[in-house]
Amino acid sequence: MTKNLKNKFDTYTIELDTAKSDGTVTCPKCNTAISPDDETENNYKIIDIKINKTQITKLSLICNKCNSTINLTGFYE
Repeated sequence: MTKNLKNKFDTYTIELDTAKSDGTVTCPKCNTAISPDDETENNYKIIDIKINKTQITKLSLICNKCNSTINLTGFYE
C-alpha cells in the first residue's frame, strides 16, 4: 500500500527590505529571529545560495524550530 504524503513543511519568501536595520528577519511561521550575526546555526541552517555573476540573488535556509524553508531575496549592490 502506498500513501501520498503531503509536505508538512512550509516555504516562505522574504524580501530583505522588510528586515530590521540589523538585518534580522523572523520566521513567518514560528517567529524565530534569524540574524545574519548568528554563526552558531542554532536558529537556522543555510541550505542554498544563488549567485548571479558576483552577487547573491537568493539565500535559502531552514528554520531549526519549525523546519520551514525561507527564501531571502532582494539582495542589492
